[in-house]
Amino acid sequence: MKLFVAALCTGALLCAQTGSDSKIADDLRAILAGGPAEAETDVIVQYVKPPREAEVQRMRRMGGRFRGMHGEGRGMSLRLSARSARLMAADDNVEYVSPDREVRSSGLIDYSMATVGAIQAQSYGYDGQGIGIAVIDSGVDAGTYDLQNGSCKTSRVVYKENFATWDPTLWDPYGHGTHVAGILGGNGICSAKSAGASYKGLPGVAPQANIVSLRALDKTGAGTDSSVIAAIDRAIALRQTYNIRVMNLSLGRVIKESYTKDPLCRAVERAWKAGIVVVVAAGNNGRDNSMGTGGYSTITSPANDPFVITVGAMRDMKTPSKGDDQMATYSSKGPTLLDQIVKPDLVAPGTFVNSVKPFGTYMQNTYGGNTVPGDYANGVPYESYFFLSGTSMAAPMVSGAAALLLEKEPSLTPDQVKARLMRTASKSFVPLTSWTDPKTRKTYVAVADVFTVGAGYLDIMAALNETRNIGSTGSAASPKAVRTNGLVTMANTQSNAAWDADAVWDNNVIWGTRILAGSNVIWGTNVIWGTLATQGFNVIWGTNVIWGTASPFSESTSVEGER
Repeated sequence: MKLFVAALCTGALLCAQTGSDSKIADDLRAILAGGPAEAETDVIVQYVKPPREAEVQRMRRMGGRFRGMHGEGRGMSLRLSARSARLMAADDNVEYVSPDREVRSSGLIDYSMATVGAIQAQSYGYDGQGIGIAVIDSGVDAGTYDLQNGSCKTSRVVYKENFATWDPTLWDPYGHGTHVAGILGGNGICSAKSAGASYKGLPGVAPQANIVSLRALDKTGAGTDSSVIAAIDRAIALRQTYNIRVMNLSLGRVIKESYTKDPLCRAVERAWKAGIVVVVAAGNNGRDNSMGTGGYSTITSPANDPFVITVGAMRDMKTPSKGDDQMATYSSKGPTLLDQIVKPDLVAPGTFVNSVKPFGTYMQNTYGGNTVPGDYANGVPYESYFFLSGTSMAAPMVSGAAALLLEKEPSLTPDQVKARLMRTASKSFVPLTSWTDPKTRKTYVAVADVFTVGAGYLDIMAALNETRNIGSTGSAASPKAVRTNGLVTMANTQSNAAWDADAVWDNNVIWGTRILAGSNVIWGTNVIWGTLATQGFNVIWGTNVIWGTASPFSESTSVEGER
């Protein structure tokens, strides 16, 4: 009878919310309702237990085409019909079925590196030596000069694999992943040597770290849930082979369900629990007011997962001091949709960040004006660097910082790294910053509240000098924002959370001393939501969540971005 009910639910009309139908993601149900029962679509099926051979054979009899396994055998990527998707959801061993959604990608570095303390850390000998960083992006060009070792003879891209199966290229035709890799691991030496120029290059945060390139995005910067998940699972499998201790995801997509069901979030949690620090860009939707929230609750997935380190963007104002730095109004803000997780966790420079130039790529061809002018050697222009803006540029700074911490203290757990970075982050910000779009003349404002800057501004030297840790079994999962009688407080999402455990790690130390008050600049509802307070609260804490039409993925690549 169960299968008969599921079969009746196929066709052009949405079904009632039956038991099996509740296991189908809302956006997939909309897709299934929009076409004939035999129309095919790509889906990700999450199982309670790894499927038995009989279940796999049943899927094939229904016309399903297998595309890949992931999640320790508890996830499967398939192409199948609407009718078959309904039937599969009726299986007791199927936990959740969602579309294979599209995922997209979310410069001189000298000031940025000085601002976060990377240059000083390198002067003390911390350079990420021996630490592997998995870059899940559009690929990394292993031939890039500044990604070679100190002698400029051997590439530090020690492994590369492509999961964007429709494009077999192993290098980086889009250019985004190479730029990201340069921020976290460029050595600032080899580009200058290659040109024969007496020109000092620009180092990344961890200039001797090894890079594992796992390509999940195509030549236009687009990918899918399944390509990203496959790359994450490969990083877990290669963890010991290449000592992968850090994973960088400068990509994301719109949140469609709770992080507890989202296949991307479940994948990053697997990596975290395997001992890999996962760093994710927050997204670039801080100016999106399509939900009436003034850009709040625009964090993308998988940055909404409480375990990972979610990174927002700052404007370093092209000085080595933090004192004049401002918030980037494009940086996505929390709390997260549906779960109300307090995000981002940290901020780092992300505006006009320079890194190695992605030669011959979509980025270079489309944004040629972003090339940084160089000097000349033998009459040949030396232009090896390129600038981009976005939280995609801020995330690898934190990834590099995590590599330096693990180089110094290899026994640190991912939660200890996250707690250390958050506790030592600078809490001093300009209360309010603004930026006016030169084309529309519209002004955007960013307030230095916990949903915009998280626990603070990355400070690598403070993190390296810190000696106190949470326990090895403690959780640094981001808390949940709870609204009670118009005030907002924090509640731990994990029973073993380090926050509030003692005076060293309590909320006030991590997020500053004002976060729990209801009438100050950080948590005052009039400041956060202004005249849209009621509407904003209804979107974030209500049940009718509808995302706006603005793209949550694009980088601020033009010179008209925030300087």
